[in-house]
Amino acid sequence: MNSTVERNESSDKGREVESKPMCESQNQSQSRGVLKPRSKKQSKAKSKKVSSRTIKNHLRYIVPQLKLALIRETGPEPIVITSADSIGQFVEPLRHSSEEYFIAFHLDCKLRVTGFHEVSHGTLSASLVHSREVFKAALLNNSHAIIVAHNHPSGIEDASKEDIETTKRLIAGGELLGVQVIDHVIVTASSLYSLRENYSHLWF
Repeated sequence: MNSTVERNESSDKGREVESKPMCESQNQSQSRGVLKPRSKKQSKAKSKKVSSRTIKNHLRYIVPQLKLALIRETGPEPIVITSADSIGQFVEPLRHSSEEYFIAFHLDCKLRVTGFHEVSHGTLSASLVHSREVFKAALLNNSHAIIVAHNHPSGIEDASKEDIETTKRLIAGGELLGVQVIDHVIVTASSLYSLRENYSHLWF
């Protein structure tokens, strides 16, 4: 009887010894790169396509986004410009101003005035004009062309050297941007002076 029990115990111990290497071999095989098969849920989650909105929300610029908007006041129907004298009705406020203003009038492809932009407001004798300020609003307004005008509070009608240089820069800038500069008009209390008529070589 005792011998039988001893044999059974020894056989159980042998089984335990045999089972241990099997577990160790499974662990070793997993550590060597033998992976368990993926579940269906995991494979579906990985195969899902990422939407463009998700990518856009994830990839953000590190600076704020700028959005441009054009605010237009209501007014009468646009008037067609046919000559330098046609601009006279638009520049009437400049005739009576004691300070110099530089105004850009925006025209569509039919040469109708669709709006104006006050580019600069200077002192008694000068106003600073930068080409980027002249064309900024014109581009926002999808203008085909512009006519610029400024007043001489002193009453001197002739164009100064600065007026001619400014006109040259604007014509060159307009050619690059696709916005034609039709004329540069000087306004005094009693007259209009067109650089297109008196300095036509600037356009050719």
